[in-house]
Amino acid sequence: MINMFGEKKAEHLNLLANLYYRYRKFIRAIQIYLILAGPGILVMVADNDAGGITTYAATGAKFGYDLIWFLVLLGPIAYFVQEMTVRLGAVTKHGHAEAIFSAFGWFWGWFSFLDLSLVNWLTLITEFIGMTAAMSIFGIPPLLTVIAVILIMAFMVIQGRYWTWEKIALVFAALNLIYVPLAFMVHPDFNHVINTGIIPHFPGGFTATLFFFLMANIGTTIAPWMIFFQQSSVVDKGMKEKDIPFGKFDTAIGAMSTVLVAIFIIIVTGTVLPGTNVDSAAQAARTLIDKYSYLGGAMLAIGLFDAGLLGAICISLSSSWAFGEVFGWAHSLNHKIREAPWFYGIYFFALITAGAVVLIPGAPLVLITLFVQVIAVTLLPAAMVFLILLLNNEEIMGHYKNTMLQNIISWGTVIMIIILSTLYGLSVIFPQMFGV
Repeated sequence: MINMFGEKKAEHLNLLANLYYRYRKFIRAIQIYLILAGPGILVMVADNDAGGITTYAATGAKFGYDLIWFLVLLGPIAYFVQEMTVRLGAVTKHGHAEAIFSAFGWFWGWFSFLDLSLVNWLTLITEFIGMTAAMSIFGIPPLLTVIAVILIMAFMVIQGRYWTWEKIALVFAALNLIYVPLAFMVHPDFNHVINTGIIPHFPGGFTATLFFFLMANIGTTIAPWMIFFQQSSVVDKGMKEKDIPFGKFDTAIGAMSTVLVAIFIIIVTGTVLPGTNVDSAAQAARTLIDKYSYLGGAMLAIGLFDAGLLGAICISLSSSWAFGEVFGWAHSLNHKIREAPWFYGIYFFALITAGAVVLIPGAPLVLITLFVQVIAVTLLPAAMVFLILLLNNEEIMGHYKNTMLQNIISWGTVIMIIILSTLYGLSVIFPQMFGV
């Protein structure tokens, strides 16, 4: 009898010890993730930038909840594209621009670099457009907004530590969730949202307008700068092959967050502004103030400013990292300004010139914002082709190369973008083909 009680006691102790071991292992995994978290969340949440907020707001106002299913579809696609950059950066220890030059030579290297530089600068302009428009709702002049933004971003980088910059950026990323409570404040009929938005369909049929919005939503969910930014960020952070699972998880969390925010923005404008032609998120915010409440419009405006700031933070660094990789300059946030003058010089040059464009009287700012998304998605296939080819190079990637499923999804995404781009072009040249 004593032996039996002794055996049960030993079993209970072993069980408790095993549970405690699992608990410690779980806590340790969380601690490691919190150390490594950042690039995936930042790149995904920053993709809901000023241009993205405008695109989602305009989509909800134009089509209601009808295109929510399309954004749900884009979430996993964005994840599969970006997790490739995690593997490539952790394995090669090189940024994307440097990897392309090394693998494909100077011609394709310069092609991708110039492609990135142009789109990044245009996109950076849209971030300033969104921020100045958002702050104008509160009576703040554009010049003051531009100066304040440049000073904030200068403060983030001049301290010379990647870790500090990343944690500050993550605070702005968390503020992006302001659209979630806003969506509940407008009291949508969620049964109607689900019934209307989840089942795939094309409202109004195949028209040039629909193609434009589909392409704009792709362009603001998957963009060339994201590929360059996350790979360089992984390298600057010092992630290794053993950290890849954490990088993938970080990217998955970011992908879910960006789709969630996009859907809630569509719910807001689809509920309050259905059938309204929205040219910008700032206009949507003003209309919300007039038709719904000052608080609702103010929340949308604050979210727009935060989105533009976070987008500017990431896009400007994407360009600086690429310039440093191509020209062989020191290109790390762990360097002081005197240690990497060209890296920081490009960073501030891009900010100042993009901000200056927004201050030009009469500049077609709304048109720039919408068409930058379309330009980005048109140039995206080239960037993705380089990425996929690199990920299938066994000499470079070893056993971290793409699986068959990853290749099917990646090439399928490229083909989908090319088809949509072609259809949009045809709809503009031959509108009668699509009944427009």
